[in-house]
Amino acid sequence: MTPKSQRSLSSGPSARGTRIQERKVLALILAGGKGSRLGVLTQHRAKPALTFGGTYRLIDFALSNCVHSGLSDVWVIEEYELHSLNDHLTNGRPWDLDRTHGGLQVLPPYSAANEGAGGFASGNADAIFIHRQLIRQYAPDVLLVLSADHIYTLNYANVIAEHLHTGAGVTLVTTPLPDGEDASRFGQVVAGPDGRVTQFKYKPDQSVSSQITTEVFVYDAPLLLDTLERLYAQKGEGERLGDFGHELLPELVKAGQAYASAFGGYWLDVGLPEAYWRAHQDLLHGRSVQLDDPQWPILTSSLPRMPARLTAGALVEDSLVSYGCRIEGEVRRSVLSPGVVVEAGARVEDAVLLRDVVVRSGARVSRAIIDEGATIESSVEGTGGNREQAGELAVVGAGVHVSQPVRGGEEVPPAETNG
Repeated sequence: MTPKSQRSLSSGPSARGTRIQERKVLALILAGGKGSRLGVLTQHRAKPALTFGGTYRLIDFALSNCVHSGLSDVWVIEEYELHSLNDHLTNGRPWDLDRTHGGLQVLPPYSAANEGAGGFASGNADAIFIHRQLIRQYAPDVLLVLSADHIYTLNYANVIAEHLHTGAGVTLVTTPLPDGEDASRFGQVVAGPDGRVTQFKYKPDQSVSSQITTEVFVYDAPLLLDTLERLYAQKGEGERLGDFGHELLPELVKAGQAYASAFGGYWLDVGLPEAYWRAHQDLLHGRSVQLDDPQWPILTSSLPRMPARLTAGALVEDSLVSYGCRIEGEVRRSVLSPGVVVEAGARVEDAVLLRDVVVRSGARVSRAIIDEGATIESSVEGTGGNREQAGELAVVGAGVHVSQPVRGGEEVPPAETNG
């Protein structure tokens, strides 16, 4: 499943953990956030389990990057709607991480005995702190910390080697602010000629740099855990550690232990409906990552279905149509997940349709995101925008039967389920 040329970047999997330059490396994927900014799309699912590109899930990018980078010990921290993510992870099999020793491990919400700081985390730094005893038992030299909701491909082994060469306490992978993105959503980084970070601002109201963090961090593991424990010890009763950007990264920057590593490829945070829609337009127009690159394929778990069927009279332009779809109407500049049906006389334009959506005859879907299992009998149309900008999207939740028009800026909540 993984080219040997990629696996040569490390000494390969072992019961003692992946090693790069004789250092023990653990990859930690943070997949517990609610993803509330995605609105109805994450009301009943974990954000990392959200479909992308028709047949993939958001977490597939981090997992695929890990295995292609030669990292065989990967832990996933879960919290919110974790069943929706576990259904997809299938013990790590699609990524060759289903191993007797090491491989994929899932960390659900956790609390140690007689400890009040367990349970659900208040942020990504707090999530690591909650699981610190497990990490100390594993005893990694290097901790690679990743988010699970970004579209990109990256050889982590190269970043880890750079981190070890500089002797950094933390290496932050940075990228220029993508076009159309709001800088206040990200951590912003100023670095000197040698890469040492001289200034870091977390989601500031006023920008200090066009370089932002990609949420890929390489930590000196013992230093990270010691720093988190020291910061927590300074807290008052009931206070938590929050996100990396609140205290942890500023502390390491102040100590001169933070370095930046510039990433020059495609990267996009899809934590907003507009960004999620734009990422699909980038995919359609060749601006995104190559999902089926033979040297670095994005791996995923999916159930087999029949090939897509395009009947006489169907029209499909500049679109991705997944297996199991049946197209009788018109589809333009859209991404259709498995099992979508577009009946004769229906039109779909500039849209993202997730699994098993049905667009009835006479309905029109434009500049919209339609979640799984919805049935569209009326018009669902966003307003404004262009090929690169979403404008005012219309978003329909899972399982909804839409019989009245839905306009730009409107969100239709998912249908209630008994599960």
